[in-house]
Amino acid sequence: QNEEKWDFVLVSDIHEMGSEKEIKRKKFLDELSKKGFTIKKIEDTKLFYGVRAPQHIFWKYQRILANPDSRQQNSSPQQDIPVTTRIRVVHFILQNTVTSDLEKLHDLMKKKVFEAAFPLHKKEEIREILKKKWARWRVIFKEQPIEEIRCYFGEKVALYFAWLGWYTYLLIFAALAGLATVAAGATVFSSSQVSKEICDANNTIMCPLCDQNCSFWVLSDTCTYAKVTHMIDNEATVVFAIFMAIWATVFLELWKRERATVATNWDLYGWDEEEEELALQLINNSQHEPRLYQHSYFRSTIVLILALLMIMVLIGIAHALVIYRAVAMALFTQSEVNLLSKHADTIAVMTGAVLHYLTIVIMTKVRSHTACLPGFLQEPRTFSQRENSFTVKIFLFQFFTNFSSLIYIAFFLGRINGHPGHYVRIAGHWRLEECHPSGCITDLFIQMAVIMLLKQTISNIMEYLVPWISHQLRKRQKHPKKRSMMLGEEEEAEDPCKRQWLNNYELNEVNVFSLFNEYLEIVIQYSFTTIFVAAFPLAPLLALINNVIEIHMDAIKMMRLCRRMVPRKAKDIGIWLQVLETIGTLAVIGNGLVIAITSDFIPVQVYKYMYSPCTRENHTSMDCSTGYINNSLSVFHIQDFEPHTKVLPEFKGVQIKKYRDYRNADDYTYTVQFWHIFAARLAFLILFEHVALCVKLIAAWYIPDVPQKVKNRILREKHSNLQNEL
Repeated sequence: QNEEKWDFVLVSDIHEMGSEKEIKRKKFLDELSKKGFTIKKIEDTKLFYGVRAPQHIFWKYQRILANPDSRQQNSSPQQDIPVTTRIRVVHFILQNTVTSDLEKLHDLMKKKVFEAAFPLHKKEEIREILKKKWARWRVIFKEQPIEEIRCYFGEKVALYFAWLGWYTYLLIFAALAGLATVAAGATVFSSSQVSKEICDANNTIMCPLCDQNCSFWVLSDTCTYAKVTHMIDNEATVVFAIFMAIWATVFLELWKRERATVATNWDLYGWDEEEEELALQLINNSQHEPRLYQHSYFRSTIVLILALLMIMVLIGIAHALVIYRAVAMALFTQSEVNLLSKHADTIAVMTGAVLHYLTIVIMTKVRSHTACLPGFLQEPRTFSQRENSFTVKIFLFQFFTNFSSLIYIAFFLGRINGHPGHYVRIAGHWRLEECHPSGCITDLFIQMAVIMLLKQTISNIMEYLVPWISHQLRKRQKHPKKRSMMLGEEEEAEDPCKRQWLNNYELNEVNVFSLFNEYLEIVIQYSFTTIFVAAFPLAPLLALINNVIEIHMDAIKMMRLCRRMVPRKAKDIGIWLQVLETIGTLAVIGNGLVIAITSDFIPVQVYKYMYSPCTRENHTSMDCSTGYINNSLSVFHIQDFEPHTKVLPEFKGVQIKKYRDYRNADDYTYTVQFWHIFAARLAFLILFEHVALCVKLIAAWYIPDVPQKVKNRILREKHSNLQNEL
């Protein structure tokens, strides 16, 4: 029955006859009727208008673009055009139909003339295949039916799932390398010379962690912490960081090959987004004049200033987290509760990480409400330009939100806090945190672990539960009204479309940026998996587990909980590829800095080759890092304490104590060893980044972006076409 095939449904409240909203609605529907659209009205608690476009619109579309769609599958019997193309064309015309009041559908929806406009999930064979092979938990480890996804949701959604599937597959290798790194660290958990020295340092008395009521402490008290640090921070971590820099490049190069194959199979190589948009504008209005390219330096300057202000706000939030940690540390160390005072530093780090996660959630909500402002200022010419501009700005915002606190912990924590007798203080009162004598890398490990685990559990549960609960509530609200309407009335034959339209209306709303949010979530996760991965080798494993669940959760949301997305055509993942390449470069810089600055790898190597007993005597049986801990601690005299520092009575007799730094015992200036280590850190950073970037470039050159068979296929097609023309 041709009559049952409706392209779109418009939903409106029941307005009073003659009201402004009712007049505006009638004007819009009259404009559609003039274009030859068939409109069907069904009344329930809302007004539903089914819209079907005339056939001549699609003939025009095919003729103008000489479209290869007619060769593709998923066409309904009477039509030689795929359903996805049909919905896309109708959606464009609906969005660009102008009433006599110069209002478009977007304006009418803002004024509540229409409440919703959506294509329908219909009982098609392809939908049943997707529900069976994709949108259910029992097929979680099976290959995705990408071709079917494309035939139902369009190329853009299919490319997202193809990319996500490819990324997840390659994460297996990164996860195995991360596990191997942790396993290598676990073998030295108790045997590491550096952690052994900390565990045996029963007579090394360290400076208090706070000014009031904090006792000196013995270095051996932190034995377990030291063992955990050296499980993360060892030679295997350096190898893993280089591996991940190469992995990020290989992943992108292999994806480019995969995309080239997919684009060729889907006949997308000759497709041009701008040409399609111009064709649709002309089909909608044959008198349409193209909107020309424009650039306003004034508007760009305003956007740049707003972006810088936003980044400053995010840096301010990072500062607030630093202040929280300093204050929390001071309060926890003075706490009556033994557990809090004993593990004050670890608890301050963990609660700080939870607080950082909460700021990420809050700032994401703020972002969703202010996201469109830069777009209005710049007024992009086409939808893809608008999407690209939006992507760059929002990614920068989310990146700074997620990483500002991590950057502080990785590169500033314990380096800007001064030294005993001359501490740097917040508001002249609270001391900044110090690093543990075995290094700062465990703080970064804890922060990343907490954020990744919370993002992947709470955020994912909310991402699934909110649409599910919303869908259930919408269903509940509908049915009682329907039953009360039918009481005492003769039951008349219900229109077969009514139930279908109501079911679709009860689903959750989707918008043009629904897919953008999915991309953003995975790209931020990719940043965590690559940029500071040297500090958290388990990140790829967590990402792998998350993605396996994410793919099927997104599938269930799209098929069962949300209205049908408007299918869009695309031949690649757009600007996200440049974003991923930028992250790949940042990953080399980030991991180089983590190993050079955050890790204790360089100080240990400098000690081994310049200051250890091995340099003075030829001890083949001795571990060259013997004596490293004592060498890395500086001496402080109690009489040099700041006046307001309280020393507990039991430590009155202690004349000197130790703290982590390379300073002279008399005037507290930096020692020669500090400058040796500083030079070694810089040398390592330059060497690591140049080697890693060279390897990335070689990998990019070695793996061609387009496979030979794809190039040959395109070549043969060109040759064949020219031969036929001749």
